[in-house]
Amino acid sequence: MSFLVSLVSFIVALGILVVVHEFGHFWVARKLGVKVLRFSVGFGKPLWTRRSGPDDTEYVVAAVPLGGYVKMLDEREGSVAEKDLPRAFNRKPVLSRIAIVAAGPFFNFLFAIFAYYLMFLVGVEGLVPEVGKVIPDTPAYRAGFEQGDRLVSANGIAIPSWESASITLLDQALETGVIDVEVQTERGYPMHRSLDLGDTRELLDEGDLYQKIGLEPWRPQIAPIIGQLESGLPAARDGLQTGDKILAANGTRIHDWRDWVNVIQSHPGKAVSIEVLRAGDVLNMEITPMPKEVGGREIGYIGAGPQVDRERYTEQLQSHRVLVQYGPFEAVAKAGEKTWQAVILTFRLMGKLVVGDASLKTISGPLSIAEYAGVSATIGLAAFLSFMAIVSVSLGVINLLPVPVLDGGHLLFYAIEMVKGSPVSERWEAIGQQVGLVLLAALMMLAFYNDLSRLLG
Repeated sequence: MSFLVSLVSFIVALGILVVVHEFGHFWVARKLGVKVLRFSVGFGKPLWTRRSGPDDTEYVVAAVPLGGYVKMLDEREGSVAEKDLPRAFNRKPVLSRIAIVAAGPFFNFLFAIFAYYLMFLVGVEGLVPEVGKVIPDTPAYRAGFEQGDRLVSANGIAIPSWESASITLLDQALETGVIDVEVQTERGYPMHRSLDLGDTRELLDEGDLYQKIGLEPWRPQIAPIIGQLESGLPAARDGLQTGDKILAANGTRIHDWRDWVNVIQSHPGKAVSIEVLRAGDVLNMEITPMPKEVGGREIGYIGAGPQVDRERYTEQLQSHRVLVQYGPFEAVAKAGEKTWQAVILTFRLMGKLVVGDASLKTISGPLSIAEYAGVSATIGLAAFLSFMAIVSVSLGVINLLPVPVLDGGHLLFYAIEMVKGSPVSERWEAIGQQVGLVLLAALMMLAFYNDLSRLLG
């Protein structure tokens, strides 16, 4: 069922974004007097076709939904009737051609603003950005963060929830390196923490962003009481029973389930001495977590789950929930700010990839995007709108890269034409297209490889 949700969500999201992008080219081309021959959503064998409009434009839905195209009248692609020559794309002034090509990415950015606008009208539920734990020997620890600190702003940019904190902190880290984080302490006092995130190579490597910063977001506390056991795995095999309460591990007091998980995961294949409260008696035991590879690293695993007090858990969550919502007019400004932040952050991340300051493993392909689409659709409308906005921004930015085949490659050719006073020769344009296809194929192969590594790893 989850696979079906992911697949349908992916097709719906990608279909909408492709239509938006290609409609940008289509609409501006027609406004500037260019004859459009075909508007295709998808590639390959047509599944549905229709002709309409004064130019008898062919509208197509094709079998492979990973993109689309707008085919315009062009002398370089076939003979053009004398009466239609003024409407050929190649006969238009260079500024008109630039406007037509740039319209696709521009419409992606407009759609992102629209999606964020709807998201802010609906309201985004999140968690108050309160620090649950500060990890020793990390940037946050060195900056003086404390448990109970509530993040207020980063370099003056408001942080209403943990969901917005990740993008804001990453964006400001790439821009300034050192971030002035305003917090409200557990006692309610305003404080400023100077957070040094200048080592962007480590920050952009694989793994959880907050773990690398050194901040563990607040989570509801779950008592360290064994609720479920998997037969044949270390917890059951070494003598733990349901109802056991873990008091200490290797001499360290265990306050909640997360403390217990951290100890177990940090000791793969190594014995852990524990104190257990069972039926009023304190027992001393030893358990050896089995090694398990998760996300490219080895952790300890014992096959045990917690006993959860659902009522208390829900009460804790409700006390820390926040709804980020704006009125119709304020939502416009917030949507524009959010889109601009996403555009700049995407360009910065791509720049880091080019110079080697970010891991190539962070590049995601259609399999990961489909998974995210399914998850966001399951969470709710606001999450799905946020997902679509991010993907729309990514499509817009990627298409602006100066790589032949992409819109940015055509824009590069037109910029050269404006400088030299004549179009780039067909020979050099053909060479550029071939280079662009190779680069695009390599990028797609890398994205698919990363997707498969995540799924199989």
